[in-house]
Amino acid sequence: MKTLGCRLNEAELETWSREFQEHGHQLTQVLEQADMVVVNSCAVTAEAVRKSRKAMHRAHNRNPEAKLVVTGCYASLDPTSAAHDMGVDLVIGNQDKERLVEIVSRELELKSMPQLATEPGVNSLLARGRQRAFVKVQDGCRYNCTFCIVTVARGEERSRPITEVVDEINQLHDEGIQEAVLTGVHIGGYGNDLGSTLTELIQTLLEQTSIPRLRIGAIEPWDLPEEFWNLFDNPRFMPHLHLPLQSGSDSILRRMARRCKRDEYAQLVANARARVPNFNITTDIIVGFPGEGEQEWQESIEFIRQTGFGHLHIFTFSPRTGTMAAEMPGRVDRDTMRRRSQELHELGMQMKRDTLQQNLGHSYEVLIEGKEECSDHGGPVGVGYTPNFLRVKVPYAAGEVLDNRIVTVRLDAIGNDGTTLSGKIL
Repeated sequence: MKTLGCRLNEAELETWSREFQEHGHQLTQVLEQADMVVVNSCAVTAEAVRKSRKAMHRAHNRNPEAKLVVTGCYASLDPTSAAHDMGVDLVIGNQDKERLVEIVSRELELKSMPQLATEPGVNSLLARGRQRAFVKVQDGCRYNCTFCIVTVARGEERSRPITEVVDEINQLHDEGIQEAVLTGVHIGGYGNDLGSTLTELIQTLLEQTSIPRLRIGAIEPWDLPEEFWNLFDNPRFMPHLHLPLQSGSDSILRRMARRCKRDEYAQLVANARARVPNFNITTDIIVGFPGEGEQEWQESIEFIRQTGFGHLHIFTFSPRTGTMAAEMPGRVDRDTMRRRSQELHELGMQMKRDTLQQNLGHSYEVLIEGKEECSDHGGPVGVGYTPNFLRVKVPYAAGEVLDNRIVTVRLDAIGNDGTTLSGKIL
């Protein structure tokens, strides 16, 4: 099973993994061994489409005998092209994703071993060396940002009942998962169709589950009511939010049809940092949106500098057929977008280093998610994240097993790459 793009796609893949196992199928990480390959595609940018098609072609070329199932946003936006790609046996649109295992079982003849469905197995995430689980709580979006094709691909908003999410997270915790990340297309709109709210969902999860760490994925800044901040009083709710800004220029934000102005965003950030100690805010920025002249760019980069972020996800504008932005005048040339992206990348690295510097000397609970060799330490290190989502490396002692453990680490240095912290386990 292969996924591209967002955390929501990862959450869907994990759900299908469990369902396939429950139907008596065994997962493999070796492409050549598979009887079937599922590709969960992405279409947020033209590059994402290219990577999705590459993943499909790679699967067919390396294992032409395997059945190839394609789903996701690329498959939903252009099902005809997806269906005619080499080797594709079945295309399943986003509207039918919830029934993917059922549809595949009906349409394709796959071998299964019923006894596998009743045998206790290792959680597929842990088997792949992953300790954080992405849990889908919501799909679709009611808004129409002018650059976004995902709204078209995902359709109307649909929320999962709170009891379902509680049960899934309790099951994940029983299987050894220590951290769950709630994901959705418009996660701040959770419960709008159920008479509930995201705040109610998280509060219930904190009350009815005991998983040590709970996070949420990207959330729009206008979706954060005052009572939401009370949730951070519980140390199990991690003090980090990814708040997409997209631009620091009000005129560009209007062209994007964003619902938050610069001043509103700045006030939100100030309130978060005043309310929650060592709060980390990361964001998305689109470079080269149509109409972005040099004045708008300078406004944007200055606002980003003044705000300060722990990390920037930088995207150059990619016109997507079917969106309003694709038809807008004032297209920015490629050389200008490249120059601005480089300038923003350098600023982002400096802001990340500043964030790391501010956290030196602190002690945090770190979930160790893996092991790697590290030239800085001259040997193996455990790698994980602080509650406020800073990447940390700690030296491994001989014979020590740290994977999937939460340990207290005192942060004492910034790595040579300027993107990680190192420390010692207390």
